[in-house]
Amino acid sequence: MAYNPNKELKLYYSIGEVAKMFNVNESLLRYWEKEFPMISPRKAGGNIRQYRKEDIENIRLVYHLVKEKGMTLQGAKQRLKVNKEQTEQTSEVVDRLKLIREELVKLRKSLDYLT
Repeated sequence: MAYNPNKELKLYYSIGEVAKMFNVNESLLRYWEKEFPMISPRKAGGNIRQYRKEDIENIRLVYHLVKEKGMTLQGAKQRLKVNKEQTEQTSEVVDRLKLIREELVKLRKSLDYLT
C-alpha cells in the first residue's frame, strides 16, 4: 500500500507506526536518522521516538530516492542538498500515481467480477 500524504496525520507517531507506513524495519529508520539530519524525531522519556509530520515527509523523500529510485545513501544526500524542492515534487507525483493505480486496479477487479 502506498503512503498517502493526504491522509490526516496525528501529532506524533511511534517508530513502529512509521515503519509500518513505509513497510521497512525500525532499524532502517534509526539508521536513516543518523545519516539524514533532516529526520529528527522528538525523543520522549526512555529515548522513545516520536515522529512528527515533517519527519514523516522527510522519510518519504529518503524512501523515494533510496527504495524507489535505487539511489545510494550518498546519492540521496547529494540530491536533497542540491534540489530538495524538485525531489519533493517528484515524490508527490509518484505517490499520487500509486494511489491512482490502486484505484484503477480496484475498478478493474470490480468490472471483472461483473463479467
